[in-house]
Order: sequence, then C-alpha cells, then structure tokens
Amino acid sequence: MQPIIAITADALIDHSPVINQHDADMAPSAIKEAILQAGGIPIILPFPADVSKAAALAQAVLPLFDGLILPGGPDVDPTFFGEEPIAAIGRTAYQKDAFEIALIKATKAAGKPVLALCRGLQVYNVALGGTLYQDLATQDPDVRLKHAQAAPGNFPTHHVTVTANSRLAALVGARSYVNSRHHQAVRQPAPGLTVTAAAADGVVEALESSADDSFLGVQWHPENMWQAQTEQFSFFEDIVRRAQNFHNEVSV
Repeated sequence: MQPIIAITADALIDHSPVINQHDADMAPSAIKEAILQAGGIPIILPFPADVSKAAALAQAVLPLFDGLILPGGPDVDPTFFGEEPIAAIGRTAYQKDAFEIALIKATKAAGKPVLALCRGLQVYNVALGGTLYQDLATQDPDVRLKHAQAAPGNFPTHHVTVTANSRLAALVGARSYVNSRHHQAVRQPAPGLTVTAAAADGVVEALESSADDSFLGVQWHPENMWQAQTEQFSFFEDIVRRAQNFHNEVSV
C-alpha cells in the first residue's frame, strides 16, 4: 500500500469574483506533485476557524495519514513562544498555528514521521518549546546574507553547510545551494532537536530530531527546486520512505 502523506493547508485570500475562492484552503501543488512522483498519496488538512476545535480536529485526522509535511506560509504568531509581535513581523495566522501545533504534538506522540519546510520548520520548533527571531534583520546582529531573496523563488541564492553524519547530509551532502524566502528563523532550538545545517552567517537552516529519524526540517523550499536540482527531490523520497516504514511497522 502506498503511504498517505498529509500536507497542512494555508488559507488563500483571493480577490476572485467567485465568492468561494475568496478564502480557500490550499496547499502547494509542487509538494503534491513531488509526493506523487516519490510514490506517496497526498491529502490536505485544513485548519478550523474556531481555535477551540483545533486539538480535537488534530486527533480526529491523525489516523488518516502515515507521514506529515508542514509547508511554508505566514509568520508564526509570537504569542505561541511567549512574545508580543514586533513592528517588523509579517502576516500571521493564529488559527493555523493553533491547529498545526496541536497536530505536531499528536503526530510526534504517535511516532509518525514529519518533513517541515521553511515556516514548517519554525512552527515545529515552537510546538516543541523553541523560539524564533520574529525578524532576522532587526533582531539578529550577525545576519549579513539576504534570506528573503529578490530572485525568483525557484532559484537557489546561498549555500548552507551541513553537519556530517546527519540525516540531511545523507540526502544532500556536506554543502547545498538553496533558495531562501524567509525573514523569521529559529532562535533557540527546542529540546530534542539538533541543528544540522547553517548559513554562512549562522542562521539555522535545518533541524533534526536528536533521538530518532522522526523529524527533518529545512529552512528552504525544495518543492520549488526538485525538478531542476535532483538532490532536492530526495526530501520527498525520504518522507515517503519513512512513512512507508511507519505504516509497515504498525500494520504488523
């Protein structure tokens, strides 16, 4: 059986004349296609507008999937890591954060594998007790690279150095040329997570679970590069493989 890979949804605010497209739940088609190409079956998980239903919905959808992808999206609401929003923060989505944090905790408790991309890395870190820079340019004095690139989003713009013998190194090697579309970033990694890649200015570019292979997150967007840079496709092969292993183990 092909493993089912869930993708959490964002809310697309559209000015289409079609009223049902004004506030539509969506996920990146590039991720969907990568999952299909890697042999998985993608499904999309929308978040509830009523925050009080977030935890219950997270538990209800948990049996539906074997692996989870947390894609990019809006800034993480800083109240989830004990801060008030600074002036430089971008668009946030409190309801989305509440659902994803509940889903992350449920998924981790169930032992299901996770791949997190850009914002996904950030919200996973927050869910486990870590913190973020709300805005790198105003909060991190060491930043000197352009992390919110002006180049088209599918073009790589800076390199990251990868920790030897990490899961990430097995996928992309010791150094990777990546795209970069973010202004928030990991500040304090959560307990149980290890930094396994960084940019030249020290910005965290990847986290992995310290005790097992359940979590891998990167600060870039491999979904936009995998057709041109084949090593970036390895992320989707890896989450499908981990999800297949999980499915096989629980089915025994």
